[in-house]
Amino acid sequence: MSWADSSPGMQAGKVPVSGHHPEEESDQYPRPPDKRQAVVVVGLGMVGIAFIEKLMKMDEKRREYDIVVIGEEPHLAYNRVGLTSFFQHRKAENLYLNPHEWYSGKGDGALNYHLNTIVTEIHPSQKVVSTSRGDTVPYDILVLATGSDALIPRHTPGHDAKGVFVYRTIDDLEKLIAYADGCKGSTGAVVGGGLLGLEAAKAMMDLETFGKVKLIERNRWVLSRQLDADAGGMVVELVTKLGLDVLLSKRVGKIEVDGENAVKGVVFEDGERMDCKCLMFGIGIKARDELARRSSIKCADRGGGIVIDPNLMTSHKDVYAIGECASWESQTYGLIAPGIEMADVLAFNLTQAKVHTTRKFKRPDLSTKLKLLGVEVASFGDFFADRDGPKDLPVRRIATKKNAGDGPQDKLRSITDGPPPPPVKALTYKDPFSAVYKKYLFTLDGKYLLGGMMIGDTKDFVKLVPMVKYQKQLEVPPSEFIIGASKGDDDDASDLTNDTQICSCHNVTKGDVAKVVQDGSCKSIGDVKSCTKAGTGCGGCMPLVQSIFNAEMKAMGTEVLNHLCPHFAYSRADLFNIIYVKKLKTFADVMKECGKEPESVGCEACKPTLASILASLYNQHIVDKPLQGLQETNDKFLANIQRNGTFSVIPRVSAGEITADKLIVIGNVAKKYGLYCKITGGQRIDMFGAKKQDLISIWTELVNGGMESGHAYAKSLRTVKSCVGTTWCRFGIADSVGMAVRLEERYKSIRSPHKLKGGVSGCVRECAEAQNKDFGLIATEKGYNVFVGGNGGAKPRHSELLAKDVPPDDVVPILDRYLMFYMRTADKLQRTARWVEQLPGGIKYLREVVLEDKLGICAELEKQMQELIGTFFCEWTEVINNPERQKSFRQFGNTDDTLDTMEKVDERGQSRPAYWPSESVKEDFRGTQWSQLTWQPIIEASNFADTPAGSSANVKRGDTQLAVFKIKGKWYAMQQMCPHKRTFAMSEGLIGDDIASNKLWVSCPFHKRNFTLNGTDAGKCGNDEEVSVAIFPVEERDDGWVYLKLPPVEELDARLGTSKWKVLKGEGKDPGFARMDEKMKGLKGRKMFEASHLPNGEGAKVAANRIVGNDEGERGGMDW
Repeated sequence: MSWADSSPGMQAGKVPVSGHHPEEESDQYPRPPDKRQAVVVVGLGMVGIAFIEKLMKMDEKRREYDIVVIGEEPHLAYNRVGLTSFFQHRKAENLYLNPHEWYSGKGDGALNYHLNTIVTEIHPSQKVVSTSRGDTVPYDILVLATGSDALIPRHTPGHDAKGVFVYRTIDDLEKLIAYADGCKGSTGAVVGGGLLGLEAAKAMMDLETFGKVKLIERNRWVLSRQLDADAGGMVVELVTKLGLDVLLSKRVGKIEVDGENAVKGVVFEDGERMDCKCLMFGIGIKARDELARRSSIKCADRGGGIVIDPNLMTSHKDVYAIGECASWESQTYGLIAPGIEMADVLAFNLTQAKVHTTRKFKRPDLSTKLKLLGVEVASFGDFFADRDGPKDLPVRRIATKKNAGDGPQDKLRSITDGPPPPPVKALTYKDPFSAVYKKYLFTLDGKYLLGGMMIGDTKDFVKLVPMVKYQKQLEVPPSEFIIGASKGDDDDASDLTNDTQICSCHNVTKGDVAKVVQDGSCKSIGDVKSCTKAGTGCGGCMPLVQSIFNAEMKAMGTEVLNHLCPHFAYSRADLFNIIYVKKLKTFADVMKECGKEPESVGCEACKPTLASILASLYNQHIVDKPLQGLQETNDKFLANIQRNGTFSVIPRVSAGEITADKLIVIGNVAKKYGLYCKITGGQRIDMFGAKKQDLISIWTELVNGGMESGHAYAKSLRTVKSCVGTTWCRFGIADSVGMAVRLEERYKSIRSPHKLKGGVSGCVRECAEAQNKDFGLIATEKGYNVFVGGNGGAKPRHSELLAKDVPPDDVVPILDRYLMFYMRTADKLQRTARWVEQLPGGIKYLREVVLEDKLGICAELEKQMQELIGTFFCEWTEVINNPERQKSFRQFGNTDDTLDTMEKVDERGQSRPAYWPSESVKEDFRGTQWSQLTWQPIIEASNFADTPAGSSANVKRGDTQLAVFKIKGKWYAMQQMCPHKRTFAMSEGLIGDDIASNKLWVSCPFHKRNFTLNGTDAGKCGNDEEVSVAIFPVEERDDGWVYLKLPPVEELDARLGTSKWKVLKGEGKDPGFARMDEKMKGLKGRKMFEASHLPNGEGAKVAANRIVGNDEGERGGMDW
């Protein structure tokens, strides 16, 4: 969808996109009146008003220009293309493109207009124009849009007789109407069988005063500039049936007049004579360049017109020409479309080119689609490529053409046999019964559509034009354009057997989901998640789970519920709106207002969702006590937890642009803390292996070095990937890095239903892969094409075009609307790809909401986004500056000791954790018989907060780790190790409850194994019967300490000690690279075997130590 066409009333963002850093901004936007430039437009026709509208829209925020337009006619800009309708209503105002109020309502000097005024002279040296009223109007930029005059053959005798007219202006039609009243019942004639002539013939017929209307055409068929003989002949047949007499191959030699110099007939060049009392010429136009010629502005000698360069500038600086008066490459254009394109290019260059590559005017698209005398007619692309040869073949075809005809034999054959036929094949369809004609022209291999023409049935015009314009390779055989696609069997995604695994995280099959729905156990998608755990791991299976659930519910004739979880009878979108409208700000408030059980602590399904909604609305710090208990482990510690319980650290690198200084800071941190480094797919650096207790120190160094949180741990904006664009690339047409930096800086930290990724490519080569992102921009000559709803992952989806050719200044408001609408309405953990698919009407509905403001909420969406981004703070900086927040970042709540839970493996110069064992620990920890249990003080109660969501801590006793929980004033304790993968993180799990059954559980943050905390089932795993955990009695005493009833330390360590269950090298499955590595040995330049390509090269480690002064025997350097 073209942005200019789709959103004429777009209110752009408050701050324009700048070409440089905001802090370096020297210009003031919007400009005050005394700083604005004056743009004077000469001519208030369709092209002139189009330029004014486009310039005002693109300049809306910057306000760099005030416009003065001077029109020669007494009318405001009107629709010349629709002149024939004037005969029905006879009111000029009905043709106006904008009402009087539009011109007078601009205010602030933005637009002034003068009618009935002729510009008589231009004074380029003084930058003023003189008018017929004696005024002088100063300009900074002058735009000539003087249009054209209808041609009259002044060499033809009688051309100046009474009754001779042209078809051009409202004044021409009013004169024709007045004269025709005296010609009732006589013959009227039109000279010219082109577009203008047929329109004029319709105008004469619509008067209903002439007894007969005849069309005189010198060629063998009408519309010879748009149609071939077959198509033109069909049009003749059709218009003849409608009452128009068509005389072909006729040229007017003389116009006969009576004694009063009034038309009485015409004599053709072949001597034949015809009576008529009125004659209208529609034989072409002549560019209005007389003003430019008087002012010494260069004009074309042949054909006329003001000479312009690709920037639309004339021979005089700051003087431009657009529309029918302009001559580009010795050619003028009588169609409206090229003029509108010129207006668009010039308006863009005066405004958006400051932050984008300047656009050039290129060969215009001369495609036309009209209804002439009731006949649908269209031509598009290179519609005479079979007759004149193709003007512009796709690149692949050019290569083929160059390879052909180069040899001497080919050249000789060309001389004797004539030139070869054009490299074009035509596919033609002609139906004389339905009066339908189609001819489509293709490259010889049928891979590209070059152009064509249509009569009668033109409904495919809109989709065929872009195929030609953008030289899209065809995905279907050419025949399908005529006869349509063959019908095949559709693949049904529901054809999965019940034993098909749909959730690999929890090994859930389709049958598992279907069963719990069919037996009535689960009546909502939240119930299914709780019962089967499908979708509670990575979440990638949720679309399939939802589909199976919906299908089963539909088969049972039951209403499909989209409730968040068993604690809420609302969807995520419902809860978002309730929380927003009622201004609920805490978990307790939400549970009391919306929950089924007001005192519930929620569960692992609803807590993170509510945390995300609250962050999306209020953006409070997520590690503060009221919110911390709602967070997944990643958010709780502002870092992604990894296999061995350590975390990854990812500073923000906006658009992948980073200085050497920051690389040094990152490298020093990674070296100092022994972190494994890897470049991410989003163009930033990931450092793995950071211990929880080191995160504060690591981030202190990073923030001190000018970096901030990259939010890789959050369901929020991750990155906006970019190519180098015009910054470095010779092909770039836009500053893709600059745009990507600004978008990432704008949307960083905002929480959303799922992670967000963006991309900006500086040209159609698409190096940033913007079309598989949640939002992506691809630079065009006119701005950016905006794509949405794409993603990679388990179910990749190509994004869809939301808006086309968006000026840089308008990118932000579109994305503000799109992202906030997504945040308001998406389901839990739903990526934009699935969200767009499930919107009613899909991308079309999204365009209506975001671009056309169908729901009337666009202003509110922009306002809400602006308020949200205004609350930004770096979450890590706030933690560093707050000692209370730092308390959570310890491995143990009762000691500063540390323990490793997994061995490290050296690989390719870095260390990684050992692979997980393939089997779970299936020992009955729950049923362990201890020799004796005694109460022992373990941790101070002040380490726990009384929050509605509960609080927890990891404690150390000997070599054993234990998880302690405080939930609604009661205490619970269990082993820290989850037996599933021998991970030590149960204290970081989310707490859930079922008040009806008085059941509490904690969900392991790694793979969502849920272990019961209370009652007779305490220690059991709710979704994996093979594993269990040991539970211990716990209580708080008056001395302020929390006591656990534990066995002797030696016995406890023998059963649950960290050393006993630490994952060792060799326990996991070998990835199987041995044979591949053996084959690579001895091959040059392989990473695993050589330190450097140089014979005596130092290698990275030695060279790095030497560079920073850490060689043996030296002091100083970096603190490694």
